Amino acid sequence: MVAKRIIPCLDVKDGRVVKGVNFVNLKEAGDPLELALYYDQCGADELVLLDISAGQEGRKTGLKIVQKIAENITIPLIVGGGINSLDDIKSVLQAGVAKVSLNTAAVLNPEFIKKAGQVFGSQRILIAIDAKFNSSWGTWEVYTHGGTRPTGRKVLEWAKEVEELGAGELLLTSMDCDGRKEGFDLPLFQEVCTLVNLPVIASGGAGSQEHFLDLFLQTKASAALAASIFHYRETSIQEIKASLKAKGVAVQ
Repeated sequence: MVAKRIIPCLDVKDGRVVKGVNFVNLKEAGDPLELALYYDQCGADELVLLDISAGQEGRKTGLKIVQKIAENITIPLIVGGGINSLDDIKSVLQAGVAKVSLNTAAVLNPEFIKKAGQVFGSQRILIAIDAKFNSSWGTWEVYTHGGTRPTGRKVLEWAKEVEELGAGELLLTSMDCDGRKEGFDLPLFQEVCTLVNLPVIASGGAGSQEHFLDLFLQTKASAALAASIFHYRETSIQEIKASLKAKGVAVQ
């Protein structure tokens, strides 16, 4: 049985970690390096850092803080935001990052996924999908530019296309559940995880230990990502893993 991963996320804006609800009303949550060191020491399996304003502002990911974090932690670091070219990927990987997360650039140019996988290896290319339910469609729509722009693409179709283009992993975020702490969007993750054969990191909605258990018992998600529940010390990664293990869920 493959162990499930627990992954904290640092949404970084203007050099500080922030967290909001449904991608808006951002509030400061701490220093990126301090939080990265904390998560490295307390049992996180990987760490995600997203420069959430890079895409909206048309700039590159801030490499200085990325490199500083990578040099000081032992767990794999995943970085996204403002990565638009093979040179961008190369620069981020050279800074010590294990995987890059592509979102807007991948939607605008799907062939970029294939090229990135061929050059750097598909295991290092993670595609982030920001999903919001479209009531007129009866299914989820893909959003880009930090969750600010609807694309007209259906999430299920895009997830399958991403897999066919050679992505190694998905980071799927429910915009509807993000920051609400009412539980993961189980229907979304059930459908996507059944559709694709890629590992899926589920993001958006974690508010209790039970929510992680529900996710892993009711979907095929490979990992759970959370932010505010960990940033504000509402629970710890060790407590989450202990509760999962007690219920028979394999964790690292």
